[in-house]
Amino acid sequence: MKKIFSNYRLLVFAVIIFSISVSAQSKFDPDTVKAQKFDTGKMWSFDYPPTEYFNETYGFEATQEWFDDVRLSALRVPGCTSSFQSEDGLMMTNYHCAEGLVKKVQKEGEDLVTNGFFAKTLAEERKIPDYYTEQLVFIKDVTQEIKSAVDTAKTNEAKIKLREEKSKQLVEQYNKETGLSCQFISLFNGGKFSIYGYKRYDDVRLVFAPEYQAAFFGGDYDNFTYPRYNLDCAFLRAYENDKPVKAANYFKWTTDGIKPGEPIFTVGNPGYTQRLKTIAFLEYTRDITYKNLSFQYDNLFNELERLKSVNPSMKDNYEKIRRRIGNAQKVYHQVYKGLTDPYLFARKKAFQKEIQEKVWNDSELKEQYSSIWENIEKTRAEMKKVGPKYGAYTLNNIFSSKYFFIAKSLVELAGQLQKPEDQRESKFKADKLDSTINAIYPADFDKYLEDTKLWIQADLIRMNLGDDDPIVKKLFGDNKGKEAAEFILGNSVIDDVDDMIDLAKEGADAIMNSDDPFIYFIKETQDKIPGFQKLTKEIASTEQVYDDMLGQVVFKIYGTSIPPDANFTLRISDGVLKSFDYNGTIAPTVTTFHGMYDRYYSFNKEYPWNLPDRWEDPDVLDLSTPFNFTSTNDIVGGNSGSPVINKNAEVVGLAFDGNMESIYGNFIFMPHNNRCVSVDVRGMMEAFEEVFDADRLVEELKEGKLPKE
Repeated sequence: MKKIFSNYRLLVFAVIIFSISVSAQSKFDPDTVKAQKFDTGKMWSFDYPPTEYFNETYGFEATQEWFDDVRLSALRVPGCTSSFQSEDGLMMTNYHCAEGLVKKVQKEGEDLVTNGFFAKTLAEERKIPDYYTEQLVFIKDVTQEIKSAVDTAKTNEAKIKLREEKSKQLVEQYNKETGLSCQFISLFNGGKFSIYGYKRYDDVRLVFAPEYQAAFFGGDYDNFTYPRYNLDCAFLRAYENDKPVKAANYFKWTTDGIKPGEPIFTVGNPGYTQRLKTIAFLEYTRDITYKNLSFQYDNLFNELERLKSVNPSMKDNYEKIRRRIGNAQKVYHQVYKGLTDPYLFARKKAFQKEIQEKVWNDSELKEQYSSIWENIEKTRAEMKKVGPKYGAYTLNNIFSSKYFFIAKSLVELAGQLQKPEDQRESKFKADKLDSTINAIYPADFDKYLEDTKLWIQADLIRMNLGDDDPIVKKLFGDNKGKEAAEFILGNSVIDDVDDMIDLAKEGADAIMNSDDPFIYFIKETQDKIPGFQKLTKEIASTEQVYDDMLGQVVFKIYGTSIPPDANFTLRISDGVLKSFDYNGTIAPTVTTFHGMYDRYYSFNKEYPWNLPDRWEDPDVLDLSTPFNFTSTNDIVGGNSGSPVINKNAEVVGLAFDGNMESIYGNFIFMPHNNRCVSVDVRGMMEAFEEVFDADRLVEELKEGKLPKE
């Protein structure tokens, strides 16, 4: 009883501290906010391994040999991370990185997504078409070569051109010298440059994948949350000359677990972050880019749930779309939420102010770099003239209502009909014209969905162009939301398939002179998009010069004490097991199979907390086995599939997600609640042995080599 009371007091104390922290954060003086040590994160580059930091923080003296071994054991696959797990080319990644591969190797009559896959022999491993993995085996610093070339230029345009030419020349040079697939890499936003040489394996085969439902237990509801209960893993094998690759470097497995305070490391390829960007850049992304994306994803995601009850016959399709956009919806929503958080933005301003003061207090730095921020403010101001219109005019298949695409097809038809028949595309010639016109209106047109997309798009267009814009007035009048959709449809013939066909058959003049608001939109906007694209590219290129200068001065001030922004290149991030506060309580550092079955039964075995048949009997498992865990490692998209290792370079887990707060990591790392979520190797082993009877895989992981067949 005394121990229980003691634990209760600790819990209450933690909640009080959290409440005080939240209160202090909500009531603050922006002028007193300071940037913190890890605001720029812990995604350390292998170009500049954090040897001293690891030693000072953990008492871990990582040698260059250790870093080299870890680097060579890690791999990159399209969009994700992988790693060697045996001397015979066994690779580990996440199931969600391999789901598409599972479908690619599936044979007629099979349902590997539902049932999973395990190759009991080498011969049964299935080759994945059009797939590869890359191993980073060569790193060369080329900063001086780039700087020497760029410094000869007198204008920004010349600097851009010389940098492009020199980087291309260096890639070609090292391709020939090394025989590797080389890439030009910018680090510290242009503060440093490297050539990375990758050894590429084009023959990769599927070894093991669990069922989709075991890997993605909890579905989109649990995505970006914790506690979690997911077997989000998959195993592949790299081949060379039709034989398993002999990997000199690979990660060994341990089932000893992770001790409190023990350093653990994720090794992977985080996608892209914007932590070193200027305030002007972040303000633009907040006010235009992420505002638009969050608005579209949030509204469509929520409306799809509503449509399930409005149009039950299409319920499965609406859920399918929700699943497809759900991950992005959470990302864009959270990044926008973070960028509009006054305290977080004050932290970003404090970091910029810290750099500026160091520049202005150093005569040499001031002379060379003091104009960076003003210049980027100017380029962002130019982008603000383009971005809102670009966003309002652009059509895409996810969010744009098909009414607009029908109108676009009609305008294209008119353009073709204005040409002599012998100059028209084949489908617009007389003998095919009727079938082409009849095909303009989509056969799978869902009016409930398209009308919903229409009102969301109407509000997006108004949000970007303003109430008084002629296009807004023509399309929607003074109406907003669903009333705006009703207004435009009430003035259009495109809402009716027969009326649309009649207009099309009247010919080019009738179409182009039509007062239809959708056709008006296409005529007024679509020919302007190439100009927007060209101008956007020019502004971005000019801004890159100033971004490079910012990177240079950041590196001069901080050196390698801070990591470069992520850019889908190999990084190592350190952390420890650590809980965090959520929903007024505390998350456990480790979850078990007990928790998975609790959710399974608590939600009446219903999707997305249902389990595949082979999992339905909990008695086959030791339910106390650690399954997932949470840690302070710094990861973002692209890290999916990253091995989590200890200081002996032994695998203790497999990173597959972060919590909701980790999404802010796009622009700032907040160690107090940003968490990495991983599958524990002990949970994987328990499942492989007791649920899947995958003895061959278990033995290879334990021994680090293929068992004899």
